[in-house]
Amino acid sequence: MANFTAADVKKLRELSGAGMMDCKKALDEAEGDVDKAVEILRVKGQKGVAKRESRTAENGAVVVRLAEDSTRGVLVELKCETDFVAKGEKFQVVAEAIAEHVFATAPADLGALLASEIEPGKSVQTYVDEANASLGEKIVLDRFAQFSGAYVASYLHRTSPDLPPQVGVLVELDQENAQAAKDVAQHIAAFAPGFLSREDIPAETVENERRIAEATAREEGKPEGALPKIVEGRVNGFFKENVLLDQPFAKDNKKTVAKVLTEAGVTLKGFARIRVGA
Repeated sequence: MANFTAADVKKLRELSGAGMMDCKKALDEAEGDVDKAVEILRVKGQKGVAKRESRTAENGAVVVRLAEDSTRGVLVELKCETDFVAKGEKFQVVAEAIAEHVFATAPADLGALLASEIEPGKSVQTYVDEANASLGEKIVLDRFAQFSGAYVASYLHRTSPDLPPQVGVLVELDQENAQAAKDVAQHIAAFAPGFLSREDIPAETVENERRIAEATAREEGKPEGALPKIVEGRVNGFFKENVLLDQPFAKDNKKTVAKVLTEAGVTLKGFARIRVGA
């Protein structure tokens, strides 16, 4: 009998959305390894497992700052516990102040940001801690993005009209093209690509998807001779779902994002997408 606890079963159910017995069987097969059990459930066809792995129920806001000449931009996520606090003026003032500070100081990483002085004698970490106390909720700053280059643009999306933006996107192009930047940023907001190009995907990630595709096909009873073609098809499907340049463009799904950029005469150097709590 595998060594796992009721807490492990609960965790797997939360990650996968699968039933209790399916989770117990998967954990038994995985010898108590929760991550391996998630993979087993994916192979056996449990729907939505991959997307549920990182789901959270946190609230907050995404704030952007852009240089007047569009050569720099920052995106900051500030999280809280409830939408009531998220839409309040005090919380938004804190989020705006942190975004201004990030834009002004260009910190190297999160640690540098939290340690930097946002006010004389007051670090960003202390500033966030004070917000925790004054707002009566847990306030979290653990993510930001910044770009500098030839042309940086942004897009913010509200999931509800009475809430601050919940999705933010930064894009960096090799030259100015406001329409192309807007179109691609909106596409990124809607389709949440994980990578810019296939080359950006770690080799072990691709190999893992290939292994899962083969295991799933075998589980489905596909003919041995057909496996290579089936596996390649499913791996290519993974690319189309997760790689921005391979994705069908939101406004014209007969074109890939790569083709849209080529037609616009621009190169996308990088992008960042933040959805609050995700």
